[in-house]
Amino acid sequence: MKYIKLVIEVEDKYQENLIAELFDMDFDGFEQRDNQIITYIAKEDFGVSDRERIDQLLAAYPGNGFVESEEVVADQNWNEQWEETIKAQEVGQFFIKPTWVTDSAPNDKIMLEIDPKMSFGTGYHETTRLMLQLLPKVVHKDDRIVDAGTGTGILSIAAIKLGAKYALAFDIDEWSISNTKENILLNEVADFVTVKKGSAEVISQGEQADIVMANIERNTILEILPDLEKALRPSGALLLSGLLQNDREAVMNQLQDRFEIVDVIQENEWIAIQAKKVE
Repeated sequence: MKYIKLVIEVEDKYQENLIAELFDMDFDGFEQRDNQIITYIAKEDFGVSDRERIDQLLAAYPGNGFVESEEVVADQNWNEQWEETIKAQEVGQFFIKPTWVTDSAPNDKIMLEIDPKMSFGTGYHETTRLMLQLLPKVVHKDDRIVDAGTGTGILSIAAIKLGAKYALAFDIDEWSISNTKENILLNEVADFVTVKKGSAEVISQGEQADIVMANIERNTILEILPDLEKALRPSGALLLSGLLQNDREAVMNQLQDRFEIVDVIQENEWIAIQAKKVE
């Protein structure tokens, strides 16, 4: 079979959203290099309308676009190539690895086995690492968790392994729902995590979580923040990421009066906010 290889110039902060769109268009084998995405699609599945659709998507990201496209013969497994780029890593108290890596966790680390359908939620992105660093500071035994925009389910899994007794994990993307279900089974926490497709409307009326976390992006966080606040008990912890440093003021303005800011941590241009709901 022949494939079309696309090299797309796109800033790092936009890559996860664009990959999700391309995945829905049947692209395969994503590779991220600095400010580029390299991906493939069967030639027979790539028409003029698909190219126009990608042009429309890229129009939302000023200064980004195609670098090149070429026809290639399928003499290799693109997903296998991508899998080779996903390595085991330590993040705070956690040791994260996919199942195809045989490394063992150091004795003092909590194992998280995450097989991603794409590169989301592997622990490689700064926002995921920031959230994993904050979680041990706020999770207590028998806590109830709400995980908005769960991705691969990594944060819910981490919270349960830290001692939480229940997590509601939701996402609007079908690939995320199936991937989260696979990963909670893999980590033997399926009895403690409920996975739902949708946004904040899936939170039960009267839900009182001890911790609410959202690793999404600024506009979505601001849109669903009132619902997240309702689901959080007084004095409960709110963890937010998916945010750039220049998003800080806008988010802080929405939190003022109703939340006490406990900590803000940063990696490169990305930040995560830990806040406490005012009683």
